[in-house]
Amino acid sequence: MAGWEVRPSDPRRAGRVRLALLLLLAAVPLAFYAGTWWQARSTQALMAEQQPMQAQLLKQEQELDQLRQRLAVVGSGEKVAQQANEQSRLTIKLLEEQIFKQQQDLAFYKGVLAPASRREGLRIRTFELQATDTPGRFRYKLLLSRVGKDDKPLVGQLQVTVEGRQGDKELSLPLAALTEGLPEPLSAPVIPFAFKHFQAIPEAGRFGELKLPEGFVPRQVRVRAEIDGEKPLERTFKWIDEE
Repeated sequence: MAGWEVRPSDPRRAGRVRLALLLLLAAVPLAFYAGTWWQARSTQALMAEQQPMQAQLLKQEQELDQLRQRLAVVGSGEKVAQQANEQSRLTIKLLEEQIFKQQQDLAFYKGVLAPASRREGLRIRTFELQATDTPGRFRYKLLLSRVGKDDKPLVGQLQVTVEGRQGDKELSLPLAALTEGLPEPLSAPVIPFAFKHFQAIPEAGRFGELKLPEGFVPRQVRVRAEIDGEKPLERTFKWIDEE
């Protein structure tokens, strides 16, 4: 008959197809339950790993709080110390200025009351040295004055050198070179001056600082003053004994 086709039937093949379908249907819920179990297991593992991390983080936060508290205490102590140091510095500055003013007055009266037989003019009064807590570092102050009643300013320049030995060699070091890198360094080897009765170097009775080169053994300080039209004046000061 037209339109009809006869196909052979295979019972074993049909059975295998039904079995595959049944296994496929069974695998879907099994895969779902397996995924759920694996996710729960992973979550537990992550939580187990997270707990020590949380404990460590909490410990670190506590340590940080303690450090902050210590820092606040230290900062408060440093602030008090800074205030005390600043107060001491201001007190020292005030005393130095008062001493400077008294020295000015004293130099003026000495100049006015000096005997007429004494040579009038410039005097190199003192070169004061003080050791500091830092080896090889010193504080210094140079004082100049004049004798006589003349109110015309004395104008000139100074050359200050520190003489000593470096190994087997005699050396003469300019004061300016020894102040480099320190507070209030001298800008040139020659120090200009201009005053009527009294002058301190540095100004206002303050102390400057100088630092000796390593291995240099100082012996004395030589101060040479020059004024136009007059004979240079020179004076030496023995280096202080640090002991």
